[in-house]
Amino acid sequence: MALLLHLLACAFGLGSWVAVNGLWVELPLIVNALPEGWELPSYLTVIIQLANLGPLLVTLMHKLCPGRLNEHAVIYSILSIGILSCILLIFFWDKTTIVAGASHSTAFFILTFFLSLVDCTSSVTFLPFMMQLPAKYITTYFIGEGLSGLIPGVLALAQGVGMAKCVNSSQTLGNYTDEEVWSLQTEYLSPNFSTQVFFSFLVAMMCISLAAFVGLNRLPRTFELSTANLVPDTVGSVSSGFDNPGVEVDGEGKKSQRTVEENSRPLLVEAQHSMYQLACIYFLVVWINAATNGLLPSVQTYSCMPYGNLAYHLSAALASVANPVACTIAMFFQNRSLIFLGMLTVLGTGFGSYNMAMAAMSPCPLLRGSAVGEAIIYMSPFFYFHQVLSWLLFTGTLSYVKVMVGVILRDRSHSALVWCGAAAQMGSLVGSVTMFPLVNVYRLFKSGDFCNTQCPS
Repeated sequence: MALLLHLLACAFGLGSWVAVNGLWVELPLIVNALPEGWELPSYLTVIIQLANLGPLLVTLMHKLCPGRLNEHAVIYSILSIGILSCILLIFFWDKTTIVAGASHSTAFFILTFFLSLVDCTSSVTFLPFMMQLPAKYITTYFIGEGLSGLIPGVLALAQGVGMAKCVNSSQTLGNYTDEEVWSLQTEYLSPNFSTQVFFSFLVAMMCISLAAFVGLNRLPRTFELSTANLVPDTVGSVSSGFDNPGVEVDGEGKKSQRTVEENSRPLLVEAQHSMYQLACIYFLVVWINAATNGLLPSVQTYSCMPYGNLAYHLSAALASVANPVACTIAMFFQNRSLIFLGMLTVLGTGFGSYNMAMAAMSPCPLLRGSAVGEAIIYMSPFFYFHQVLSWLLFTGTLSYVKVMVGVILRDRSHSALVWCGAAAQMGSLVGSVTMFPLVNVYRLFKSGDFCNTQCPS
């Protein structure tokens, strides 16, 4: 029974962020087919932030009508919406409509919003449901949540999208002449399987998550009774312990206040921080989420595509894998030193600054068009590896800091975690809203064609 519960908890966590992660790693193939082109990621960052309407409504329901929200019905609804949206993506992801005189991927944007709504709302519904089980199954749930980023990344790598070659093509000028003009055209090789097949995998993973949730809801009654006394203790120790470790429960089920000197003081020795240190911690939360969820994802195409679609493909897929790997490392090797975390943030910001600089130089970033770059290209087809490595280290270092900051604030109090979530959302919103006009209105970043872009030597 225990093994089955672990499998169900892991499979349930798989549906938390698999849809949005899947969209991100599939972008290297999608950007070449949709009319927004290299601007597409900047649209997605804003759409994902708009989808935070879902968790906001759930939170308001909990505050205004406590106990009246049926979380089971909400989870069934959002998983069903996720499955339906993924199915519709298979057929309509490349359909366009004319809006304000220009072609836009309206269907893709609408379905992306609903998928983002599903994943964002899962953050405030899946974990409270898992709190009904013993604490050991929550750890398994987080493993499944990590797999929601790992599996789409591995699938994208297996898809093999990104290989391109430059071919000569001719075009006849006018109707009364046979004169032909030859030019280089970028020809993308077919992936191992299509975008429709990839979205079918997302449908399957969402269905697995829904089936796991049904299984968790239909546990034998004997198990529910055997754990009935464990669940309140687990939930109570976590929730009340976050707010005040000195709170205990008396024989009548009511909270009684013990002396803080006896119980809470030894537990909070490591959790004490000055106001200056707390300000630094929350600044890290805002900055890291702004960088990883808004600023850099909006310009990843401009940073990687000048080196070829394969560079973008590897950067997106490996960065998606780096996130759960960094979170796993943080589970076993924890360093809560603010100095260390600050240095790691500076290091990750350095990699992010390099990526931003390459995007600003688009379509002629470092090594493109130079004699050194041409020599490297001649010696090795993987001359773009520096860009892939930079994105990998950027995502990995800041993901580790993000997890460790969450651990520090978790040990401080429950309200500290609430403010951590608010700071994370504020950072993500500021980052995406800042970059959208820079990319789509002021057009500070320039796109190009891998084969036809002429860079000064």
